[in-house]
Parts: sequence; C-alpha cells; structure tokens
Amino acid sequence: MLRGDAPVHRTRNMPRRAAEILAGGSLYWIIQGQVRVRQRIIALDPGVDGEGARFCLIRLDPTLVDTVSLPHRPMQGWRYLTAEDAPSDRDPGLRDDTDIMPASMVSALRSLGLM
Repeated sequence: MLRGDAPVHRTRNMPRRAAEILAGGSLYWIIQGQVRVRQRIIALDPGVDGEGARFCLIRLDPTLVDTVSLPHRPMQGWRYLTAEDAPSDRDPGLRDDTDIMPASMVSALRSLGLM
C-alpha cells in the first residue's frame, strides 16, 4: 500500500464509514461547479495536533482519474456518494464533443438534460 509518498488531504473528523471508504472509495474533486476527477482513498490516518485537536489525514493514490463531468455545487465536509450518484470514470480512449465545447456550454446542456 502506498503511504510515504501519497498525497494527503487533512480533515477535522475521522469518517464514520471508514471501512466502506477504504474498500474502494474515492475523493471526488469539484472544479468550477463540476465533478471532474477523483482520487482513490488508500488510507485514513487519525491524529492529534499540538493543541489536542483531533484530525484525520486522508491518504490518496497520486493517480488522478478523469470522470464524466457532473454538475455539483461547491461543498465542505463529507458527503457519501452512492454508486448511482457518483460520476462514471471517463474512458480515456473515447473522445466526445465535450472535449471541444466550452465548459460553460457543456454545463448548460447537462443542466437541461440534453447531455
């Protein structure tokens, strides 16, 4: 398991569903109002800082996996996505019109249910 060189994301609380997350969960990144990429979560390391506050380091696989763009509002904190709500991985071998359309147009078409 990658640990030493794995990128980390720090959060205040240990996830309540840690076992479920470690069994194949990912952190999805929202960029300009769209879920665009994910990173597989490889470890959850709890800790306590010098002032006694608890935290959790989320260790991530360094590989970024492109996803099918999915509109999403900015958010903070944990949200658990069901398999039905999580965006699909984007097939790197397939090219679709979203590669050549401006992101704002893709977003508008998706919000109208046309893509």
